[in-house]
Amino acid sequence: MTVYLDPPVSGKPHEQGARVKRLLSRTGGFIGKMARNPLTAIGGGIIFLLLVVATFAPWIAPYHPLVQDLNNALQPPGAQHWFGTDEFGRDIFSRLVYGSRITLYIVLLVSVTVGPLGLLLGVCAGYFGGKVDMVLMRVTDIFISFPSLVLALAFVAALGPGLEHVVIAITLTAWPPIARLARAETLSLRQADFISAVRLQGASPARVLWRHVVPLCLPSVIIRITMNMAGIILTAAGLGFLGLGAQPPEPEWGAMISSGRTYMMECWWVVTIPGLAILINSLAFNFLGDGLRDILDPRSE
Repeated sequence: MTVYLDPPVSGKPHEQGARVKRLLSRTGGFIGKMARNPLTAIGGGIIFLLLVVATFAPWIAPYHPLVQDLNNALQPPGAQHWFGTDEFGRDIFSRLVYGSRITLYIVLLVSVTVGPLGLLLGVCAGYFGGKVDMVLMRVTDIFISFPSLVLALAFVAALGPGLEHVVIAITLTAWPPIARLARAETLSLRQADFISAVRLQGASPARVLWRHVVPLCLPSVIIRITMNMAGIILTAAGLGFLGLGAQPPEPEWGAMISSGRTYMMECWWVVTIPGLAILINSLAFNFLGDGLRDILDPRSE
């Protein structure tokens, strides 16, 4: 008698479905934890609104941000111009909307540059120790010893004004705290039992760092980067105020405050509205960073 066996059923589709469900469950739980913190929910909502405004700026702004109308110069807020006009008759609301793109461009580009750079230097210094640690940390101490804004001013003055140079200058001043944080996390992990077991199995230092140390350092680094975004906004606005960031007539928020400070006593909206935009978005990133710290850092529980 011949017995026919059914072919084994592959478990891959089932496993993939289970992974998707676990991912959705974790994402929903993460969002739920953030929503339970009022300040974190407010910060996340403001940042989400900033992303939407920057993405759909051409459809949201009622006027072109660069077109001048001298007949309507320094008009107060009203039905035609919600936030008033500047000294050239340009709509301040439209310039704020387009300026959100410049702010997000600087924040995101600096963040994706600073994070990997600081993480790489920090984990290498903490894991290898010795001369590698000494050299990297002495370089880090040199950068930390100068105030970040002063050091950014020096770099921009050397490189010249412009958005790209602002990004480079802020990146060169923002990576040292990330590196020191990653080093401290790596020092606490280097002598852990599971790291020793991985090394005994023959894993190379690169594999140990990439597969085991870096994932455990990521939550702290992400929290620090999120909280640093407020400082990035303020530094970029400060450089723009001094004329070293985006050049006129670009609608950068710091440059808008600089150009309107001559009229601030008679026309308060020219300076107040961009200043409030900087303040609100800086607070939003701080609120979001505090919430992420409460969720991602187990030691805060």
